Amino acid sequence: MHRLRHVDKQNELLRYASATLGSGDLREAVKLPQGEDPNEWIAVNVLDFFNQVSMLFGTISDHCTKESCPRMFAGSRYEYVWSDGRKTVACPAPMYIDYLMTWVHEQLDDETIFPSQIGQPFPPNFLHIAQAVVKRLFRVYAHVYHQHLELIGM
Repeated sequence: MHRLRHVDKQNELLRYASATLGSGDLREAVKLPQGEDPNEWIAVNVLDFFNQVSMLFGTISDHCTKESCPRMFAGSRYEYVWSDGRKTVACPAPMYIDYLMTWVHEQLDDETIFPSQIGQPFPPNFLHIAQAVVKRLFRVYAHVYHQHLELIGM
């Protein structure tokens, strides 16, 4: 029952975000809805961002290979290397993105970081973790934009 209530709450917050995004007022679209828990709002949006990045990369993944993208570049000025906290490695973009998506999935599935039950506490460092997740996910957007723009029809 609690899991269902949490899913309902997530859906409610996502519907709110979708409705405000269509308004053309970006500031209003990202504003915390009145009476909502800021951590819950951030968690729902991190999950949504993860899903969007996953879908975007899925549309070009056949063209992002270790041959076409031997490093995780975003233009000529930025190269991202994977770090798991113990070691740092330069790797092909699809490998970096696979590591990243696996890592993010692990964070999202960790009940001590992203609790699935309404009312369960978020960790004190939740905002820091959410920022790290979003920052890393944004790198996929940057890579797709700079290296594969022609594939997404912009």
